Amino acid sequence: MRVHLDKIASVTRNLQLGRQVTLTPEIRARHGAVVVGRVRGEKAVYNQLEDVHGRMSVLHDGDVIAGALGHRNALRGYEGVLPETVQAGDVLHLLNAGGVIGRAISASPDVGAPFEIEILGQVLLFQQFGSRIGQPASIEAAAVSGRANARPVPVIYLAGTCMNAGKTHAACALVHRLSQEGMRVGGAKLTGVSLLRDVLSMRDYGAEAILDFTDAGAACTGPETSAKIAHIVLSELANRGVDLIVAETGDGIMGEYGVQAILAEPELRAWGRVHVLCANDPVGVVGALEHFHNVLGLNVDIVTGPATDNRVGTRFVESLGVPACNARSFPRQFGDLALAKLRSHVARHAA
Repeated sequence: MRVHLDKIASVTRNLQLGRQVTLTPEIRARHGAVVVGRVRGEKAVYNQLEDVHGRMSVLHDGDVIAGALGHRNALRGYEGVLPETVQAGDVLHLLNAGGVIGRAISASPDVGAPFEIEILGQVLLFQQFGSRIGQPASIEAAAVSGRANARPVPVIYLAGTCMNAGKTHAACALVHRLSQEGMRVGGAKLTGVSLLRDVLSMRDYGAEAILDFTDAGAACTGPETSAKIAHIVLSELANRGVDLIVAETGDGIMGEYGVQAILAEPELRAWGRVHVLCANDPVGVVGALEHFHNVLGLNVDIVTGPATDNRVGTRFVESLGVPACNARSFPRQFGDLALAKLRSHVARHAA
């Protein structure tokens, strides 16, 4: 069956789909499988889809969209699972603005009920010119593979107490400041559910190269996949000649996207030079510092995020013996703190 796509979600971006696609009703219910569905109903909130260029457009009843199967575990969004089976005619849900589709099982009241998506079929890719035999499409088909013997480069890891803790603001401030020092900076998003916006923001602030877990073939991450995906993303960026990588981890250190698995993996830890904590409030700061030290065996180098929005929060963090600086209000000072930590690390290892 041939269909015309009204909108193509960013999760499929590396496949470079055209507006006309061929579908098969036989759907492989796997993470990353590229499916087409029809939007049912209208919404006033959380009603946009990010396209392959990172632009947001409003969805309307009847729109035919291409997305990818996956799951989501967002505290301030949707919880959704990948069904064991998917058939043409099934009604699933749009789990995020990047185009990940699954079965929603709970939602934050701030985003309302998710869009219903009537599944039409799975996209077929015709990889050989003139071939009449299509292969079921998956975002894995266009994934980067990483480099097994990549030259390690310094990584600044950003982790948060929760989603919406200011990680992307902090990442962009770091990219900008380090670029001003003449460094070729790579920008990475290692965990979460697919959305192009965050790494595009890093590019806007001066990143020479950007990659996220979707570039490694994943619509979403979890504890069982995140470390492997992080290896692929970081080694691929290192192979592209960057001097340093700013790596944002989506969601929080106690979330379900696999941040802890990355911070616990020996090789990935060895790449790390600076650990930035983005926290929403003072209690979150205390809990995260204890978690880093007692569970992960790591020290936090800098605290930022809403917990440092004014001197009240900053003063509290500093009373715990950790440098604090708000990346939104004082981006240069925040970047200077990270630079000082980087130089201190180099000096210690050179001694």
